[in-house]
Amino acid sequence: MTEQLYKHITKFIPFEAQHFDEVLSYFQVHEPDKKDKLTEAGTLCNQCYFVLKGCLHMYYVNDKGVEKTIQFAIENWWIADFLAYHHRQSTGFCIQAVEASQVLSLDYHSQNKLLERFPNLEAYFRNVYQIAFGTSIMRVKYLFDYSKEEIFFNFSEEYPEFVQRVPQYMLASFLGLTPEYVSELRRKKRS
Repeated sequence: MTEQLYKHITKFIPFEAQHFDEVLSYFQVHEPDKKDKLTEAGTLCNQCYFVLKGCLHMYYVNDKGVEKTIQFAIENWWIADFLAYHHRQSTGFCIQAVEASQVLSLDYHSQNKLLERFPNLEAYFRNVYQIAFGTSIMRVKYLFDYSKEEIFFNFSEEYPEFVQRVPQYMLASFLGLTPEYVSELRRKKRS
């Protein structure tokens, strides 16, 4: 399965296959079961995760005790509180497996060593972070410009795999909707 990371890297930069085993030595494999947490709010954010198999979500618990999903990650996606990771700070988020998963983790220290050894991977991570940042900007635009119905249908069209795999309450939280409204929209065809 780890060849997925190699394919993902070479999607963005040229990289010699003969060096990939060494690249993998900087990572650790984790196999969280459904609902296992990889990261707890209030702890040092020292890991970022690449999903080989499964689905993760990042969330926080608001002052009313309600989980608010911020991000999902499925196969070939990275997930972390990248700001806390970058600044070596505690995170305010939890990362939890939505389903049984297999992920590669890369800790801050190992990532720096990896980039010293293979400086061309800087371009790979830059591409990944730019895409993630651009996606976040588009999400904010949708929240400002689209109706709740348009948000749901656009997300459903762009990311149908999430609508099928993610529990309705998590999807609703991510989109800023109620689970009941998501249920209603699923039954309704887009006008």
